[in-house]
Amino acid sequence: MPSKKALIRRPGPRLAEGLVTHVERTPVDAGLALEQWEAYADALRAHGWETVEVEPADDCPDAVFVEDAVVVFRNVALIARPGAESRRPETEGVEEAVARLGASVNWVWEPGTLDGGDILKVGDTIYVGRGGRTNAAGVRQLRAAFEPLGARVVAVPVAKVLHLKSAVTALPDGTVIGYPPLVDTPSLFPRFLPVPEESGAHVVLLGGAKLLMAASAPKSAELLADLGFDPVMVDISEFEKLEGCVTCLSVRLRELYA
Repeated sequence: MPSKKALIRRPGPRLAEGLVTHVERTPVDAGLALEQWEAYADALRAHGWETVEVEPADDCPDAVFVEDAVVVFRNVALIARPGAESRRPETEGVEEAVARLGASVNWVWEPGTLDGGDILKVGDTIYVGRGGRTNAAGVRQLRAAFEPLGARVVAVPVAKVLHLKSAVTALPDGTVIGYPPLVDTPSLFPRFLPVPEESGAHVVLLGGAKLLMAASAPKSAELLADLGFDPVMVDISEFEKLEGCVTCLSVRLRELYA
């Protein structure tokens, strides 16, 4: 069985109606978005990831941002309870997909809210953004699910962006990267590297030194290449109009197959 699987979910016909919180709404080209999504999935497969398509959720405009629906640590999948009520139906298909792949499934329950985009895993440390979409009860339930498995859960205030991973992600060596104007408390991270573009703060670890990044962050890619990393660029402009980034278009499942 391949050791790297990635859940993805194709954009639906209502994509352009997706929620926007911290940006002004601009028109989304649904046809171009589908082409960009297919190229994103191709990039994952080209670097050793087997993509697993979650059942479409065509009535949910934001369902393509599949990362928000679940958090996986070791063999446990915690099904999120999105902070935006309109997004809660998205979790059903994701729950079925992770269960089929062999995960032990837990859930976030009312009054907790938690979006997967608020979770950044660095080794056994799980940073959780406490902000607009994830509340204190959600943070407590995350702790209850994963601390018994050996995780260290660190809550991080998020006020300037939609999700924690809208502001920061991490390099393979554990260094957290972010665009400083959007990071509330960079001192919470043991090692923090500023990048020069907002979208440069988002990387997907493809394996080895390879980093999947948005084409809208050429200066950040140049910086990371100079540090010995190998950026793989994809154009996700239509998803960026909806506050999407390279991380939220897939759920990477190393843990189930390590």
